[in-house]
Amino acid sequence: MRICLISDVHSNLPALDAVLAAAGAVDAIWQLGDVVGYGPDPDGVVARLQERGAVGVRGNHDAAALGGSEIEWFNPDARRAMEWTRSTISDDTRAWLEALPEHRSETGCELVHGSPREPLWEYITSPGVARDNLKLLDGAVGLHGHTHMPVAWIEDAEHGTGVELVRGRPGLRLELGGRRVLLNPGSVGQPRDGDPDAAFAILDLGAATIEWHRAAYDIRAVQAEMKSAGLPGSLASRLSAGL
Repeated sequence: MRICLISDVHSNLPALDAVLAAAGAVDAIWQLGDVVGYGPDPDGVVARLQERGAVGVRGNHDAAALGGSEIEWFNPDARRAMEWTRSTISDDTRAWLEALPEHRSETGCELVHGSPREPLWEYITSPGVARDNLKLLDGAVGLHGHTHMPVAWIEDAEHGTGVELVRGRPGLRLELGGRRVLLNPGSVGQPRDGDPDAAFAILDLGAATIEWHRAAYDIRAVQAEMKSAGLPGSLASRLSAGL
């Protein structure tokens, strides 16, 4: 079973379409939260995910779009974008976001946005945090987003921290080998690892591997759409740098 893993699309439809085209034929699409926020086309992104039968979880931006208090923790530009998103999304988009759980199990994998311990907010960015969350997995594979960084945190009892960090790069295939692992495909709509191309990963459950990929898209067109919508310029400009 080949699964296209995506996260942090952030209302960037051209980036999502580029990823889906690059992924090709897959058995399923799993999304790991923050479908909306930042970008200019929340309704278009949700409609595309519905068309493709994607399943997944709610992120903190998705919760904020529904009126949640998560917006109080956003920086000024993120808050402006979220206020715009709240005023823009359709009833159909709102209903789809409301139906997303914070935690989901699929084929022996656990899906969250932030972490198994704190699904909406915790960033897995250190060996200690990764180690604590690996212990909470019911199975061997945990899938998350939120950091916008393509990485794997792998249980490694031979070293002091007990956790090995693997940084995902295009074409890197990692054999999971039955070890407990936390996998992050990176961000589709707003990468923050210095590469502006949309990030995604292919999880092959039969082969027990994950492979990271990137897909180029028309960044300038998205930036122009953001400007037309009156979204913060900083959110548009960072797309060019992948930061």
